[in-house]
Amino acid sequence: MNTDPRTEIEQLRAELERHNHLYHVLDDPEISDAEYDRLFRRLAELEEEHPDLIDPTSPTQRVGAAPADGFAVVYHSRPMLSLANAFSHEELRAFDRRMCDLLDAERVEYVAEPKLDGLSVELVYRDGALLQASTRGDGRNGEDVTANVRTIRTVPLRLRSRNDRPPRLLEVRGEVYIEKDHLVAMNAARAEQDLPPFANPRNLAAGSLRQLDPSVTAGRPLKFFGYDIGRADGFEPRSQAELLADLSDLGLRVNPLYRVCRGIEEVLLFYEQLLRDRDTLAYDADGVVVKLNALAAREQVGTVSRSPRWAIAAKFPAEEGVTRLLDIEVSVGRTGTLTPVAVLEPVRIAGVEISSATLHNEEEVARKGLLIGDQVVVRRAGDVIPQVVRPLPERRTGAERAFSMPERCPVCGSEVVRLEGEIAHRCLNTACPARIVQSVLHFVSKGGLDIDGFGIRLVEQLVERGIVRTVADVLRLDRDTLVDLDRIGPKSADNLLVAIDQARATSLPRLLFALGIPNVGAHAAELLARHFGTLDRMRGAQEEELVAVDEIGPLTAQSIVAFFENVENHAMIEDLLAAGLTILDEPTAAPVGPLSEARFVFTGTLASMTRNEAAERVKALGATVGSAVTASTTHVVVGESPGSKATNARNAGFPILTESEFIDLLAAHG
Repeated sequence: MNTDPRTEIEQLRAELERHNHLYHVLDDPEISDAEYDRLFRRLAELEEEHPDLIDPTSPTQRVGAAPADGFAVVYHSRPMLSLANAFSHEELRAFDRRMCDLLDAERVEYVAEPKLDGLSVELVYRDGALLQASTRGDGRNGEDVTANVRTIRTVPLRLRSRNDRPPRLLEVRGEVYIEKDHLVAMNAARAEQDLPPFANPRNLAAGSLRQLDPSVTAGRPLKFFGYDIGRADGFEPRSQAELLADLSDLGLRVNPLYRVCRGIEEVLLFYEQLLRDRDTLAYDADGVVVKLNALAAREQVGTVSRSPRWAIAAKFPAEEGVTRLLDIEVSVGRTGTLTPVAVLEPVRIAGVEISSATLHNEEEVARKGLLIGDQVVVRRAGDVIPQVVRPLPERRTGAERAFSMPERCPVCGSEVVRLEGEIAHRCLNTACPARIVQSVLHFVSKGGLDIDGFGIRLVEQLVERGIVRTVADVLRLDRDTLVDLDRIGPKSADNLLVAIDQARATSLPRLLFALGIPNVGAHAAELLARHFGTLDRMRGAQEEELVAVDEIGPLTAQSIVAFFENVENHAMIEDLLAAGLTILDEPTAAPVGPLSEARFVFTGTLASMTRNEAAERVKALGATVGSAVTASTTHVVVGESPGSKATNARNAGFPILTESEFIDLLAAHG
């Protein structure tokens, strides 16, 4: 059936605007870049065929989407344009022919750079100092994220300069991103707390940069690469290669993998090499950006409405595949959370065979419209996490069936409940074998008691045979029991017993983490141990005492109180102690000193010492140090180029100390 061009154009515009909003404003895309590009190219083709139907509000006539509420709007002095895409070598060669024709040249010099899949930002430096940072937004108006960007260690607060003369004005464009290993580590920590994983590095970077609380951003390992400039006064490179070198000289981080290419064939060689090396890169790269090297040539070539003529993004093939959703099984986590898991007909994507993927919760299955038996699109999200993107309903046969969460736990048969206000369905039976297995694995993990040799198969055997019913039973294992298990020989048993014996003496932070208290990860365990000093004080703490600990919020405090008030948990701890667990070198609370009642917050750069050194100095005098200004803050030390904490503190009337006043205070109490 032929669709009227006007109708198809309107439908495509509506669909693309929706996906623009999901991607740029909500940071929650539901389709792949490849699928978005396909829709965009179809719209562009139709508008080219029917120029009378072009509308200035069309997605082809602008970049991105309007900024979200909650951040001040920043107007870009020069638009931050997006790039046209090339999906084949022939399209790159066609781009090269256009450049040669426009410049009346036989061969053109380019710079090729990895295209990072992060969040584009603009940094404004005036007289060398970071003045403002903003997201790209819709290309002309972005969001003010200055306070958050100041927390990124790879962004200099002050530029380095030769002869102490930094540029009077410099607008630096670049990408904020998170490395793949950091995504894996953060997802591992979230899994320990039964939280859903971050889907990919780009979503994590975008979400981290757009936090309303900069202290949350500060806890995320964001990085920055600079790649272009906007307005500049006192900064006059003649080429892209010179621009990158000059940015590096100023102390800005640039991607070292860029290459000057003499002609399009060298660009293609670079593209093929980067595509081969893609999986070895520390970050996500979804293509290669190709730019004219000479800046004067760029001026000559100019721009079109939404993108520069002088640059193009050569996209890598989408890391997706199509397979069948054979079934949806339900796994049971350490806290009883039931998680639907897609069982997939094995499919190979980017060199990795994928046969399963988490679906997070029942609402996620419904939102994506998945039916068991569907043909589905599967993606390696962030080159790490297998993800079911969407079903292909047009391929349904009628044999597909809907999924619903079981009313009984698939492992122990106990009733499944959904508590008020929660998305998760839970098995509340603490004796559920699946919960015991996950609890034991958490207990012996590296962040917990760090007992080497406990794999999941061993733990499952121990639980299935009734040998281990609680984590305390791990400390009671003996040689005869172990050698009677499958695939456990005398030597393996002896090694495991040595590891168990060494782990009996542990630290309070390790124990608090190993207990599996909801919302208490390794970092929170360290903070709590340092504050309370002993297990007994920790067990008796009330909510108001817990929220007084820096970085411990009301939800975590409630989880801790509920955990220690639970009779079964109380018995488990007593059982651990009876089985020989000892807590050595229990950290004491902050030392008593002349600043015992003080709580410091540091902001900006100190010239005489690092902020960590300053924090250690006041801690030695009995003070505590916080990451945010709160009601309990007594001193805010303000260094050079401070962040929003200084403004908030001044507005709220908190005592402000300059660096010299802070040094005088240390001397007076030293």
